Amino acid sequence: MQKAVAAPPTGAAARFSDVRRCTLELCDPLTPEDMMVQSCPEASPAKWHLAHTAWFFESFVLKDFLSGYRLFHSDFPWLFNSYYRGFSQFPEKRLRSSFSRPGLDEILRYREHVDEALERLLAGDSEPEALRRVALGVNHEEQHQELLLTDILNAFFTNPLRPAYRAIEIGDRESGVGKPGTLEFQAFTGGMCEIGHAGEEFCYDNELPRHKVWLEPYALANRLVTCGEYARFMADGGYDRAELWLSDGWDTIQRNGWRAPLYWTEEDGVWSVFTLGGAKPLDEVAGGGGGGLHDAGVYQARAAL
Repeated sequence: MQKAVAAPPTGAAARFSDVRRCTLELCDPLTPEDMMVQSCPEASPAKWHLAHTAWFFESFVLKDFLSGYRLFHSDFPWLFNSYYRGFSQFPEKRLRSSFSRPGLDEILRYREHVDEALERLLAGDSEPEALRRVALGVNHEEQHQELLLTDILNAFFTNPLRPAYRAIEIGDRESGVGKPGTLEFQAFTGGMCEIGHAGEEFCYDNELPRHKVWLEPYALANRLVTCGEYARFMADGGYDRAELWLSDGWDTIQRNGWRAPLYWTEEDGVWSVFTLGGAKPLDEVAGGGGGGLHDAGVYQARAAL
């Protein structure tokens, strides 16, 4: 288990409730069948995300800090373990879509059971370590909210019908909203720099300790690359020029026949980008070929939330 190493935010109960509610709201557009899909070994079904995030609070908070807590189900501590070998055995990740049982209704009851117990714990004088673990669990669940969206995006993209997760409008391109400025590189002198977490808010243990590193002079772009700019890179033969790629990347392109990013599709010479709002013309996503929203992945996650 990763360790929470900073003090939890104030209003732990309210934050816990808000994050748990958000996870359920992200599932509102999904059918029970949608929530069973695992479109690649790296993804997980939405139903599993719902159960695993409840498992975290049950396994690392309630069992240790709530007197008299009763497990919801004796098999859930190992069934919904992700990869914590020191905690219990766990099923292979690639088989999660085969968990037709427990059903969705039982998973939702599991979350209600855990939520009610956590609310009782937080209503009292909780130990500092319990609060630190609650803060860790809340941040852990927010990670799974992002995973839930990216997993659904891949699942719907692999579906022949290419359904939309929810209706999302990109906005009026003529208004200039969301259009990036000129791409420029900003120079930095380098030298001795501090990296790692700073401040008193939550962080994961792998963000610590804060320490010094030496950096040679360098430059960074002042913004992300847009879809329109990447499309111009493709049109200029970017996938045919080995000098533009590291050797592993070039080998992967040749081996898999990649000609464009994942979720980009060409039909009759016209490109589209599959988003959580469904397929969108590249010209629309790219803001007329040069502006608009930044890269498709950022667009998809922000638009859905």
